[in-house]
Amino acid sequence: MADTDTMTTSEIAAREKGTGYWALVIRRLRKRRLAVVSMVLLLLMILCAFIGPKLIKWDPNDVELSQALQPPSRQHLLGKDNLGRDELARLLYGGRISLMVGFVVTFLSGILGVLVGLWAGYAGGIVDSILMRINEIMMTIPEFPLLIIASKMKFLANGPLKLTIILTVFGWVGVARLIRGNVISLREEEYVEAAKAIGASSWRVITRHLLPNTTATIIVWATLRVGAVIVAEATLSYFGLGIQPPLASWGNMLQGSQTYIWSAQWLVWWPGLCILLITLFLNFIGDGLRDAMDPKLVL
Repeated sequence: MADTDTMTTSEIAAREKGTGYWALVIRRLRKRRLAVVSMVLLLLMILCAFIGPKLIKWDPNDVELSQALQPPSRQHLLGKDNLGRDELARLLYGGRISLMVGFVVTFLSGILGVLVGLWAGYAGGIVDSILMRINEIMMTIPEFPLLIIASKMKFLANGPLKLTIILTVFGWVGVARLIRGNVISLREEEYVEAAKAIGASSWRVITRHLLPNTTATIIVWATLRVGAVIVAEATLSYFGLGIQPPLASWGNMLQGSQTYIWSAQWLVWWPGLCILLITLFLNFIGDGLRDAMDPKLVL
């Protein structure tokens, strides 16, 4: 059983109430109705994106020029695009691509950023200085122009893999600074000093004492970052620098519909609404988790 000196304020409060820390977080989160509703709706959107294409009969790449710009009907609920492709089918398949890019980029950049932050914060000295100078250089350079330049490089064809690599390379700097700050404040704690005194290796101190105490920061960052990545993917695809047709994504669906914004407004509404909703849901979830995991929150 862990000593009280090694526990956070929330864990102490949880013990006093006879429950675990994560049970306390869940109980607090339930009181944030907006976050809970957002979680449910986000899950529904994810299920629709990954299961929905199997439940409809339309091929997202099936071109029927004779039915181009057909408005929504009973047979085609969201209408057809400028090439006569079913808009609902493309929206579902595009959601799968956009969500996969968002979650994979967040996962990979999170791993990279957490490793850099842990290493810099725990090692200190010249290691910390070098890593943070690199971090600061990347943070001072405007991200979007760099993404545009990188997307024009010919090392890979434009597609999900190239976009994932580009967004991962530029996406780790924020979480690295957050984790470094947490580790610097934690490494002087008594339980960390005690672990070092009994001969615990640096790896054990980091994995058993420092990393678990940064979990809340990582989770909140990840929920907010997924939405930012989806918007970045949509922006690059909108400018023709991300996912390329005929592969659908919400971004290139918007790009392809801009010519018809007055004559076929439904082509703009649906992908734009999906990007807006999923970004809002993820931000509401992030806010709710941040409050639920706050150790200073009064119960």
